[in-house]
Amino acid sequence: MTHLSVHQLQFIFGLLGNIISFMVFLAPMPTFWTIYKKKTSEGFHSIPYVVALMSAMLLLYYAVLKTNAILLISINSFGCVIELFYIALYLFYAPKRQKIFTLKMLVMFNLGSYGVMVGGTMLIFHGNKRTDAVGWICAAFNLAVFASPLSIMKKVITTKSVEYMPFSLSFFLTLSATMWFFYGFFIKDPFIALPNIVGFVLGMIQMIMYMIYRGRKRNVLEGKEEKLEEGGKKYEANHQTLSTFNNQRATKEINMIINNNA
Repeated sequence: MTHLSVHQLQFIFGLLGNIISFMVFLAPMPTFWTIYKKKTSEGFHSIPYVVALMSAMLLLYYAVLKTNAILLISINSFGCVIELFYIALYLFYAPKRQKIFTLKMLVMFNLGSYGVMVGGTMLIFHGNKRTDAVGWICAAFNLAVFASPLSIMKKVITTKSVEYMPFSLSFFLTLSATMWFFYGFFIKDPFIALPNIVGFVLGMIQMIMYMIYRGRKRNVLEGKEEKLEEGGKKYEANHQTLSTFNNQRATKEINMIINNNA
């Protein structure tokens, strides 16, 4: 039985990471199809796409500084293109207020902060030190991105509903983190491997939470329906009692009038 070499394993996991990340990048397509049909992006948020663009830009810069990182360059180049397409479509259909907010985010975040980071690392660091500095920045940013679903997880626990945490997205993000971890492990790159450990752990927790809470929404709704039904019955009973009381009162008043007239 022949064993795969480390170089072959690097290529396999890098290729699998590209394929899965490609699918994750295309996941928002139904959202933007809805925006296109409605001719408005009102009610949708642009922040996830601005953040995803920043992540792809950072990793692309890091990959260019590294040697033999064609698999990182390929997926993050595609990521930059697709996220720019999403943002352009969002801006085209966005109301004025959301358009201004998104443009401010792009200027401050993707141009200002990114420009300062690139310029700073170019001036201050040289050679491998520059690559390591950018690697640390990428790792810190990716850790922050991986930690962002914590607010959604809190919402799931609070509402006992997985409406805001689709299983398919959690599954593919966990799978993507697994592939990129092994890619980083085999190329001995801690800046790629370590953040994806966190991504894998959080992804597993999300999927476990989904399995725990997936049936709760129906139960909660059924409970609410029962309460509404009970309330409706009480209302009907009260309404009938009130109607009976009013009829009796009206009868008494009529009898009094008759007796008075008599």
